[in-house]
Amino acid sequence: MSETAAEKPTFRDAMKRRRCLIPADGFYEWLRISSKEKQPYNFGMIDDAVFAFAGLWERWRDPAGEVVETCTILTTKPNALVADVHDRMPVILKPDDYELWLDPGVTDAALVADCLQPFDARLMKKYPVSTRVSRTENDDAECAREVPIVNTAPRLF
Repeated sequence: MSETAAEKPTFRDAMKRRRCLIPADGFYEWLRISSKEKQPYNFGMIDDAVFAFAGLWERWRDPAGEVVETCTILTTKPNALVADVHDRMPVILKPDDYELWLDPGVTDAALVADCLQPFDARLMKKYPVSTRVSRTENDDAECAREVPIVNTAPRLF
């Protein structure tokens, strides 16, 4: 999505005027194991540091006339760590790029395009987590706890 955000009507104005940082300490992606099974993984920084996704925000009115504020996280092609699990990843900004990304004087999306590259995989880690992360009612630290990979090899008997 980051590759086309500056041209898409949905994101074009936000790319010019409403860029934001979305702080996180990790994100999840699911590896398809079979047609019925997926293994979720947590991705984060190798030093467990908080980082920031490249975000865009928007303000609009719903049909009832109420103001609604929303945001989105831009995605890009995966780095080497994410690629074996998913074909996209969120754009993680380098701390040195925060100021440029947030600069309201920069309205030419081409000037921030270099910020939208896959993050350096050598600075990241991944580990498997429980499938309980797949349910929205589960919103606690247990979701991010590392679990052993379940052997999903087919059995003969």
